[in-house]
Amino acid sequence: MLGFIMTLIVAAIAGYIGDALTKYKMPGGFIGAMIAGLVGSWIGAYIPFFKKLGPVIAGIPIIPTILGAAIFIFILGLFRKGAEEVSKPQQ
Repeated sequence: MLGFIMTLIVAAIAGYIGDALTKYKMPGGFIGAMIAGLVGSWIGAYIPFFKKLGPVIAGIPIIPTILGAAIFIFILGLFRKGAEEVSKPQQ
């Protein structure tokens, strides 16, 4: 149980750092940052060069997780921006 809690805390911190690296903001505060960190960890695991870069805390490689979270937040922000453009009333 302690390992799961540590994973969530590390994911939330990585999500906040990834959020700070992009111009788009992750909605949802702490929960949104945690989700971005968890998804970022999954994305970061597939970046071949960064897999073994940086420290590992609670079984999560930090640098790939932060980069993955930033990538996830950036892509999510692009989708949100596109949705806002489509839903704008035409003048």
